[in-house]
Amino acid sequence: MTATGIIFSNIHDSNLFELTHRRSVASVPFGCRYRLIDFALSNMVNSNIGDIKIITHYNYHSLMDHIGTGKDWDLARRSGGVKFLTPFITAYANNVNELYTTRLEALKSVNYSISCLTSDYVVLTDCNVICNINFGDMINDHISHNADITVAIKKMHVTPEMQGSASIISSDENGRMTDYQAHPSDFDGEADVNLNIMVINRRYLQEIVMDSIAHGYSSFSRDIFQRNLKHRNYRVYRYDGHFEGIDSFLDYFNTNMRLIKDKELYAELFETENRPIYTKVRNSAPTYYGNHSFVRNSLIADGCIIEGSVENSILFRGVKVGRDTVVMNSILFQDTFTGENVTLQYVVTDKNVVVRDGVSISGHLTMPVYIDKGKML
Repeated sequence: MTATGIIFSNIHDSNLFELTHRRSVASVPFGCRYRLIDFALSNMVNSNIGDIKIITHYNYHSLMDHIGTGKDWDLARRSGGVKFLTPFITAYANNVNELYTTRLEALKSVNYSISCLTSDYVVLTDCNVICNINFGDMINDHISHNADITVAIKKMHVTPEMQGSASIISSDENGRMTDYQAHPSDFDGEADVNLNIMVINRRYLQEIVMDSIAHGYSSFSRDIFQRNLKHRNYRVYRYDGHFEGIDSFLDYFNTNMRLIKDKELYAELFETENRPIYTKVRNSAPTYYGNHSFVRNSLIADGCIIEGSVENSILFRGVKVGRDTVVMNSILFQDTFTGENVTLQYVVTDKNVVVRDGVSISGHLTMPVYIDKGKML
């Protein structure tokens, strides 16, 4: 049994516009030293999937810089490894809006690469999915039930506010999919939600892509699941571990804050035995804590200089917190510099932001302030 992994790097860019103005969702920083794609990559590597394709759209420079040859995930291999499937567009149609917007369109855009796959099964996943899942168990369940497609689901509370992101799946007592509702607008209650992770037979995936090109199909939910539900063996795989979906800027902020407050969540994501989450290693110097520094309940990466106070916050590599500065309930991206007597509350600073002496910025739990990359305040 062999498997190939395919990761969609740009599907949710529009949901995180603040953070994806210059990068893809896949390369959005998370948890003081990681990027969102690290979870999908690590889950695949930990499940012995050594052939991984990343479908890109645009703004993928930082993603390529982060992954490089894939050596940090043990993917710098002669056979398999990690490969980028970049879009093709001519100079006469230089418009990102003419590229794909759905997963099926993304697969159609790399049809030649899909047709060259030789593995038995393909694992498809988005990169806004925060979980530590064993794909091996999911593939074995798929094989044992002779399924065409197996979709990962989790029971959770669905609210009308989630209508743009949550797809609800119904199944019978044997785990066979019986109904698929894509983004219902009026549902409020407990339901099995699609985690946007699926296992599919390689030959069937190639058949789907060719049929979609021939008939103009563009949506997995409408043109594949709902159209073929009754005469194909579509199954569900129930995932019971911690799961976080990053579908908005507020989701991103709250999920990072939960890493600090929820020790069980942090332990399952990053401390599960034999399933570590890998990321690019920079070998930075240890963080320096000055004589007047005060740090409580925070995640702080290597290479920082802390002279002030940091509480309930996440600091990425190379952040400088000046003397008498207070950082609370905030996320400071790589190489953020704060001067002296600065106050930051409910703030997210992108990379290379400079906050000069005496500046105070305050957001709210439900509306954190975002400061764009390279800004000086």
